Amino acid sequence: MKVKNSTDYCNEKEFSRFFLKHSELLHNFIYYKCGNIEMADDLVQDSFLKFWNNCNKVISGKAKSFLFTIANNLFLNAYAKTKVVLNFKNSLPKNYTNESPEFLLEEKEFGSKLQNAISNLTEAQRTAFLMNRIDGKKYREIAEILGISIKAVEKRIHNALVNLRKEIENI
Repeated sequence: MKVKNSTDYCNEKEFSRFFLKHSELLHNFIYYKCGNIEMADDLVQDSFLKFWNNCNKVISGKAKSFLFTIANNLFLNAYAKTKVVLNFKNSLPKNYTNESPEFLLEEKEFGSKLQNAISNLTEAQRTAFLMNRIDGKKYREIAEILGISIKAVEKRIHNALVNLRKEIENI
């Protein structure tokens, strides 16, 4: 549903004109708020994307304000998330544990043997395995990224697990 008195920001040429006119100013606005150029780049891109997705709701004369409000809200959300992460990191226990020294030594040895076992995997197995276990990617996503079939991803991860079990079984 189109809002009355609206410039057609859903038109690519009009949106492009608007983007060129305001992108540098918006970038500077966000950069001054956060002090991080990469974060500013991301937030500007996200702001214009959100503006584009809501282009039919923009009232002519209020477009710049709407865009800057979007950017400011995105910045505040990112800042709040960063603050939560920092609070969590600060709440982590210090460098002491209740584990015995023997347990800590065994854990350290196991970690190094696991790293060694992972490095002994083929590059294809290691890539698929780490994308799944570390990055949390689904088999379908890994297949798309690597340009292979889902079955090939399943086989690579299966073979990686078999090889890891063989090497770690001796521990």
